[in-house]
Amino acid sequence: MQPKLSVITIVYNNVRDIERTMLSVLNQTYQNIEYIIIDGASSDGTKDIINKYKDRLAQLVSEKDKGIYDAMNKGLALASGDYVLFMNSGDEIYALETVAAIFATAPNADIYYGETEMYNDGWESLGQRRHHVPEHFDWHSFKHGMSISHQAFYVKRALAEPYDLQYKFSADIDWIIRVSKNASSIVNTHSYVAKYLVGGISKQKHFASLKERFRIFTKHYGFLPNVVNHLWIAANLIRYYIRHKRTND
Repeated sequence: MQPKLSVITIVYNNVRDIERTMLSVLNQTYQNIEYIIIDGASSDGTKDIINKYKDRLAQLVSEKDKGIYDAMNKGLALASGDYVLFMNSGDEIYALETVAAIFATAPNADIYYGETEMYNDGWESLGQRRHHVPEHFDWHSFKHGMSISHQAFYVKRALAEPYDLQYKFSADIDWIIRVSKNASSIVNTHSYVAKYLVGGISKQKHFASLKERFRIFTKHYGFLPNVVNHLWIAANLIRYYIRHKRTND
């Protein structure tokens, strides 16, 4: 029997991108998908786009919230699937056959994950994320940076605890680490599974996001190991930019 997947889309005033995201979910060849949309009371026409497909949605909530992670928790509370996936407005499931291919990779995993392709504001491909996904992922894998995006992370709903609302910019990192600590079967799909629109809230509030990430990594990995890991991250980032500067010169 096909496992049921709950796909949750969070949106607020994104009339330009919401339909593209919705169609990447609604047109999947995989049949057992429950689609939940949490709208933060949009006022720019987003709700009109959503309502075009209302009869194909399992749940639609449109009301004020306390931020993106509060909205994600609302979606999680409504989900009834065996697995959950967050696909926020502006992002896409990679291809129409992606969900079917993921669940065909291996049966009954706790987590499935894959690669993400980045796109700019004009929806032009920027290629693969700088952090490639690890061949074998566990909760330690984030110590050198966020190696998996949440759009590329399919998790059993039974493991999916609520997001910690003390974090305003990087609660998804804390959430993935906590979920992964409780997982015993994690499957690398060895494929692209998501398209990601760059420039989210963690980019807009970059310094605050970095400070919050440091707190999260310290909580999970310890202060001194986290300092050492950040020195490694900084050195690796410098090497990355030097290498790409030479390529572009």
